Amino acid sequence: MSLLIKNGRIITAEQDYSADIYIEKDKIKTIGLSLDIQADKIIDAKGKYVIPGGIDVHTHLDMPFGGTTSVDNFETGTRAAAFGGTTSIIDFAIQAKGTKMRTALDTWWKKAEGKATIDYGLHMIVTDLLEADLGDMGDMVKEGVTSFKLFMAYPNVLLVDDATIFRAMKHTADTGALVCMHAENGGVIDLIVQKALAEGKTAPIYHALTRPTSAEGEAVNRAIALSQMAGAPVYIVHLSSNDALEKVAEARDHGLPAFAETCPQYLFLSLDDMNKPGFEDAKLVFTPPLREKWHQEKLWAGIKKNTLQIVSTDHCPFCFNEQKELGKGDFTKIPNGGPGIEHRMQLIYDGGVRAGRITLNRWIEITSTAPAKMFGMFPRKGTIAPGSDADIVIWDPEKEYTISAKTHHMAVDYSMYEGKKVKGNTDTVISRGEVIVEQDKFLGKPGRGNFVKRDTYGTAWN
Repeated sequence: MSLLIKNGRIITAEQDYSADIYIEKDKIKTIGLSLDIQADKIIDAKGKYVIPGGIDVHTHLDMPFGGTTSVDNFETGTRAAAFGGTTSIIDFAIQAKGTKMRTALDTWWKKAEGKATIDYGLHMIVTDLLEADLGDMGDMVKEGVTSFKLFMAYPNVLLVDDATIFRAMKHTADTGALVCMHAENGGVIDLIVQKALAEGKTAPIYHALTRPTSAEGEAVNRAIALSQMAGAPVYIVHLSSNDALEKVAEARDHGLPAFAETCPQYLFLSLDDMNKPGFEDAKLVFTPPLREKWHQEKLWAGIKKNTLQIVSTDHCPFCFNEQKELGKGDFTKIPNGGPGIEHRMQLIYDGGVRAGRITLNRWIEITSTAPAKMFGMFPRKGTIAPGSDADIVIWDPEKEYTISAKTHHMAVDYSMYEGKKVKGNTDTVISRGEVIVEQDKFLGKPGRGNFVKRDTYGTAWN
């Protein structure tokens, strides 16, 4: 099928201009003024932005955690992503302790097969790293799994020691892959948590109050020091506080390849939102936790200064009923995670561009182009250019929308942003040349999403 998008205002990370776009099969074929080309479908984008499809590089679909499983699978999660203007994701395969990474990778491929409605890649979460596993890492890089996540948090479950992190980083320095770090001092946090429980502090808000910002800042500093010793870049996931941000800024000022993402929840929500009666605060239990409100503007400043390169979601949804409620009487048993895959583009446009915090170009950079470059998908994805995948969103800057669990497409039974009004939303979403969302209707189908074999870090970034 061929498509012709007419009269749109094309916004990329670098450019802002008016032109037509001709799409043939799954690629952008031609861009020009007043194109006179026959096409199977013509879309008039007058008065709208034409932007690259969003790329969310941090999602957890169909993920086991705390005796339950995140409620969005690869079908419902990717469909919700598409409604929000995201056309590619990178999810996390998790190596269970004592097992092979290869087993985890095969498991996650099966989870996605026949279900993903948009294109997807995979990171590998490393929990064990024996000498033989280093070879598996090298093989995975050749297969397009070019990033590995390690944890400084969750003792006895996901946490690995500094020596393991260093060995992983040394290996990625040789292969060109990228280590992603969950940076919190898990050992110290565990002691603080046990003290709180002993004092009868079991309500959901204590999940946040037992994970101080200094524990994040210390771990970010340590992760960067390990990467420097290993001669490797490092990518800090879901950075939530100014303590951590300052450590990244200091490293970058010294020319180190330290990168970081933040998430909408840290830009729009704070501890002030955790004052609900009863057990309602459990809806906002995720890790790292919410911080005091003043951290938000520090993070926005970090986005503007490029101390933070990417905004992703850490989408990990658990229903309030039956799942979050597992932690009644003990906040440590609340499944960690929140829903967000559908509303990232809307929130950052409304709260970033419309609020005057960032430009249109920066909006595209942090939600599409930088993710594509950082994680080896550019220029195939993350831009609008001849030869690139036709992953395109027609964005209506005047379209108003109220975020609500009643209308969202995620499988979860609540929204972290319930009742929040935003201006700016998708009009049409195109994935590899196929219209998959139009007039608020989903036209895609399960299984049409392809696995993206990614290049190594820096192939396009540098």
